[in-house]
Amino acid sequence: MVTNRLLVSLSPSDRALLEPHLEAVTLYQGEILFDPGDDVTRTYFPGGSTMVSLIVLMHSGRGAEAATIGREGAVGGIVSSGHKPAFTRAEVQIPGPALRIETTRLEEAKVRSSTLRDLFSRYADALLAQIIQSVACNALHSLEARCCRWLLTTQDRVNSTEIPLTQEALAEMLGVQRTTITGVARALRARGLIRYARGQIIVMDRTRLQEASCECYAAVNQHFNRVLPEVRPQGIITATDL
Repeated sequence: MVTNRLLVSLSPSDRALLEPHLEAVTLYQGEILFDPGDDVTRTYFPGGSTMVSLIVLMHSGRGAEAATIGREGAVGGIVSSGHKPAFTRAEVQIPGPALRIETTRLEEAKVRSSTLRDLFSRYADALLAQIIQSVACNALHSLEARCCRWLLTTQDRVNSTEIPLTQEALAEMLGVQRTTITGVARALRARGLIRYARGQIIVMDRTRLQEASCECYAAVNQHFNRVLPEVRPQGIITATDL
């Protein structure tokens, strides 16, 4: 079953422009959808608990996450037309189903529908807001607050108290050393906010985790809801609907 909140918000006529060209695929943990400089020839709509990170890479080989995308959005050529060189790496953090479309087909559909163009433009605005907020968050807030924000954001996308990621992966996303994130995780566990097992981080008290998070989590969500009010959690599109 493939789910995506952005697609379900489309009108029947707009969905009809995309349906013949959507392909159900499985994305695997660690899979690279594109790297900096690649021509973005495909657009992905994550479903279920699938999560993709946009990662900014340095010459040293280190990187940090700039944005997280799950079933609420899309990865790939959303607004641009013609040549679409990627600036970031798109890497699958949590595996699962997705719908894939050739970006040229998506562009053709946007030419035919002003409402489709508007939806993807507004989504691009929401994604940009997440990236901009991340810049401020990384500069101004403590690692613990940033970690709490990341866990909340990820939990929203997997829709479960169990987040199937290691502390090592969390450290990579936050751009810090593994030993550093271990100390933060221990502190959160000691306060009863999370616990962790091999390959999993489990949210034990979401309310208190939100209290420990910085303001960035709420700010990004509020902007998304204002810009895309029709993209609601209860809306689900499945592969059988296509």
